[in-house]
Amino acid sequence: MGAESPKEECGLFGVWAPGEEVARLTYFGLFALQHRGQESAGIAVSDGRNLLVYKDLGLVSQVFSEATLATLQGDLGMGHNRYSTTGSTTWENAQPAFKTDGTRSLALGHNGNLVNTAQLAELAGRSGGATTDTDLVATLMARRIDAGLETAAMEVLPTLQGAFCFVMVDERSVYAARDPYGLRPMSLGRLPGGFVVASETCALDIVGATYIRDVEPGELIRIDDRGLETFRFAESARRALCIFEFVYLARADSRLNGRTVHEVRRELGRRLAEEAPTDADLVIPVPDTGHSAAQGYAEVSSIPYGEGLMKNRYVGRTFIQPSQSLRERGVKLKLNPIPDAIRGKRLVVIDDSIVRGTTTRQIVQALREAGAAEIHTRITCPPIKWPCFYGIDMSTRSELVASDLSVEEVRAFVGADSLGYLSMDGMVAATGSPKGDFCRACFDGEYPVPIPDHAGKFLLERQPAD
Repeated sequence: MGAESPKEECGLFGVWAPGEEVARLTYFGLFALQHRGQESAGIAVSDGRNLLVYKDLGLVSQVFSEATLATLQGDLGMGHNRYSTTGSTTWENAQPAFKTDGTRSLALGHNGNLVNTAQLAELAGRSGGATTDTDLVATLMARRIDAGLETAAMEVLPTLQGAFCFVMVDERSVYAARDPYGLRPMSLGRLPGGFVVASETCALDIVGATYIRDVEPGELIRIDDRGLETFRFAESARRALCIFEFVYLARADSRLNGRTVHEVRRELGRRLAEEAPTDADLVIPVPDTGHSAAQGYAEVSSIPYGEGLMKNRYVGRTFIQPSQSLRERGVKLKLNPIPDAIRGKRLVVIDDSIVRGTTTRQIVQALREAGAAEIHTRITCPPIKWPCFYGIDMSTRSELVASDLSVEEVRAFVGADSLGYLSMDGMVAATGSPKGDFCRACFDGEYPVPIPDHAGKFLLERQPAD
């Protein structure tokens, strides 16, 4: 994770593979997608008759053990890692959401954020303790489940507005759906005896699945003993993949739009070196997303690449936080400078974004205390000026340091000697895809799906329950 990048999305994984250990495959798929959410994890499996769900707060490795996986027997399954984009971090809001009418059941996991939640809440009648758009969708589907989950999905999906990828299972089938703009990624892969769907291709790789294609925007896929079938629930007016997936959200070894994220990030760094050059002795990344870009910057600028910050990768969202007195003593959980590598050096510090500015400021301060002579901060995207309503946790303009400050004022706030951002054109060019194929709303305020006035993360908690 970069210095203080927006919090991730959610990770989704679904598998239909009779005769395989589907719970274990799902566990490994979620493990590969852990970067997309660290608040809770859940797995649902079906043996053709019963649908079982196990979920809890914490990292994948904290939630599941050999013992729990052994109880989850079946031929198909799905899993979810959560970072909350609507609703708080509570057990009720952990996913997958589970619904049953006593005869038929469904489990559903969601990556994204709906913008017509208030309207859906009225339709659903707001029953149950969960406060997520996921739970609303599961409730609406469950009402129609006597006609089958496929029919229910084809009726409910066209009513949803916003960014969404769903993986759903009933007793017999696995379903995957992606919103008509394709704001969030979702890939389809093949196993020797089945199929896999996942938020990113790195989760296909870890279970030995071969990438087939992306799930299309507006497509519903059904996988079961009848094979793979595809349905279109909405026409796709345009593509609008979140460009921030390339900048920060996706894992470097995943492929998006046919390109490895690592290669795109390297190109972001190369273009940044051309657009925002400086004199320095060492280029260092802010782990982890800065590595690829820092290599590209070093390559073009001919300034040596080095490591100057160490990251502790084991700090999950459920980690016990230090007390205020420990914080004041400088307990640094996530990033620590390497003094011998940076003392007396002029540094170019490569990071993926500045959101609120506070963490970037702490990093600059820590590098100065460790003896850096100069600190030139370089960011691999334009200034983030607009909130995201599609599933990234930056939901108000007041939180965004660049929304009302100039680049020079942001530089002064974070305390760097210089600050440079990559241009919109440079960022888009690095992806190899046209500008119109992306959602760029956090940079330019152009939202592909219109945002209602009352949208917000805790919308369902603020409204009194009926």
